[in-house]
Amino acid sequence: MTVALMWEARAAEGRGEELLRWARGQTLARRPVRREILRAPGERVLVITWWDAPYDAELPELPEPEAELVSRAVHRWRFESVADD
Repeated sequence: MTVALMWEARAAEGRGEELLRWARGQTLARRPVRREILRAPGERVLVITWWDAPYDAELPELPEPEAELVSRAVHRWRFESVADD
């Protein structure tokens, strides 16, 4: 089964590039099958990691950045793959 973990944060005003650098610099305890880092308007950063694991597996996730770097708590979601086109 493929599980995708999504981590999304909104940077504090004017700190979007710093949050992006922070996310790029994070290492995980294990290497995922795939990792993608995206950004969006509003100084948002999204990190998606794909894992070959059961849905409820304990998987390493990105931590919370320091509070001054973000404007709100990080949002996290977990999904399982149901189709591959």
